[in-house]
Amino acid sequence: MLHLQTFGDLRLIETNGDPVRYPIKGLLMMAHLYAGAHDLSRYELAQFLWNDVEPELARLNLRKLLSRIRETDGGRAEMPFDFTATTVRLNRQAVSSDLDIFHADGSPLERLNAIAELTQRGFIGNIKPATKLIDAWIRAQRDAQALQLRQALLDALPDAQKPGAARSISGAALQILERDPNDEQVRALLHRLSGGSSLTERLPNGDGHGGVQVKRSEAGGETTADIERVSQAPLILPRLVLLPPTSKHADAGLALANALIEDVTIELCALRNISIVAPHTAGQIRRDSEKAAVVARHSIAYLLDTRLSEEGLFAQLVYFPTDEIIWANRFAMTPDILPRQRRLIAQQLTMSVARELAENEEERLRFEADPEAYHAYLVGSSLMSKLTLPHIRRARKAFKQSLSHKADFSPSFTGLARTFTSEWLVTAQGNNELLHLAEQHALRAIERDPASAAGHRELGVTKLYLGDVDASVAALDLAEQLSPHFADVIYSHADTLVHASRPGDALAKIRRAISLNPIAPDAYLWCAAGASFFLEQYEEAIAYVEAMKDKAPAHRIAAASCAMIGDRKRALFHRQRAESINPAFDVEKWLAIVPFKEDWQKKLYREGLLKAGF
Repeated sequence: MLHLQTFGDLRLIETNGDPVRYPIKGLLMMAHLYAGAHDLSRYELAQFLWNDVEPELARLNLRKLLSRIRETDGGRAEMPFDFTATTVRLNRQAVSSDLDIFHADGSPLERLNAIAELTQRGFIGNIKPATKLIDAWIRAQRDAQALQLRQALLDALPDAQKPGAARSISGAALQILERDPNDEQVRALLHRLSGGSSLTERLPNGDGHGGVQVKRSEAGGETTADIERVSQAPLILPRLVLLPPTSKHADAGLALANALIEDVTIELCALRNISIVAPHTAGQIRRDSEKAAVVARHSIAYLLDTRLSEEGLFAQLVYFPTDEIIWANRFAMTPDILPRQRRLIAQQLTMSVARELAENEEERLRFEADPEAYHAYLVGSSLMSKLTLPHIRRARKAFKQSLSHKADFSPSFTGLARTFTSEWLVTAQGNNELLHLAEQHALRAIERDPASAAGHRELGVTKLYLGDVDASVAALDLAEQLSPHFADVIYSHADTLVHASRPGDALAKIRRAISLNPIAPDAYLWCAAGASFFLEQYEEAIAYVEAMKDKAPAHRIAAASCAMIGDRKRALFHRQRAESINPAFDVEKWLAIVPFKEDWQKKLYREGLLKAGF
């Protein structure tokens, strides 16, 4: 018997588990028939699969598809389809599906667990709908499945006192609220299961922070009617994902830390002005190697990133559109106090996150008021993660496109400034016209949003490369005051301190930036390598370069570091790589334009580069 998997990847599987090579349109047809009437006319199927072409061409396409399916299924004892001249029927004796779970027997709690586990994988998640009819059908199926999950949740409520039931019910409730944050009945049930949210106990009513008003019943609990909304939720709610904690070492405390983050997730569901991503999705995002792309695809505005170490639980709230860390804190989590303090830590963490979310809403609404400008800005920002000339110039094009949608969009002026300084660095030709363009765009960003740290940061970087080190330090100091947890600002401040002949201060600051942004961008590691070189910590400088994903910008500092410790072989390797990227590089010309406040730095760098053979 064949098995049709519709949740996660749409695919057909043999009894032994091997996948069947089946046309995608054939799988869609099979899923459509399985979920519906089991037989349809050829005309209906042709319109479903190809409603964007002429009817005659759609029928021709269907005939070709059915011919391919006959060839694929030719050797089977029992065929999955019965074809007639006018209809196509699915043979339910030959095919089973994960859709059967919605109709399976079992206790209410077993049904809830099975449906929740299934639906959280997403119905037909690997196929981009080819037609509007297919897209509408997939959406309708997901809506119907969400209603079935909700009904399963309500059916399982009488079993809430059984061991493990509360966790299952809470998980399903979070999944429902992720899809529909305005489901007040489910929110009230989740609130009751969690024993009352600290937010409802501590946030005053009507303060704009999404507080709720709770009326206690005589029995001491809350009912659906007892939960009243105080403020209307916006039409499009910002999304927050709480990433489960990571730890460098296998730690018994990690399970408790995970449970704590689940507590916070439930607590934050009391807010009406935020949509919480369910824990299952959060876990998938944590494991994905391309987190930024996944976060953007899910339209997530905020991330709560957590890490467990010997020093406790470190949490930071990141505003994704600007990659700004808007809050960070560390909580003691020693084994002797954690079981007793778990609830208190969860409440403290929840209140801090709720407060910062409320304070950041004005900026979020400003971003989302112009979605096309915002989207183009995000494209440019993602391209700037790689310091290559093609990426920089494509990013510049995206930032300009953003400004064509909204002429005073401050973040895009900031992005443009960064493209010009980055090109100046990568080309190493001393083209001051690029720096003057960067300065102009940084000043435009500041003019439009003087309270944003990003514009002051770009001005500080530009001033550095223009040779005004003191003005650079002043601008970056102001940027850090405006946003003390903004890792990118701290990195730029550290980079300026290297050139201000303060490599020790620079290294301390860049290490702080890395602690705030532990999956550090290459630029952070490049800065740390430079600071280490000028502290004559050459092995450390090489180690920072080796940790970079794209070492292209740092081959010169790596070659100089290797040469200073007498490692000629590695010095030659890095010098050759640097020369292949920029064959016109000249030591004296470069040192004449790189700003160093004190001459000893130029002498040391010259010595390293010449020893490396530049």
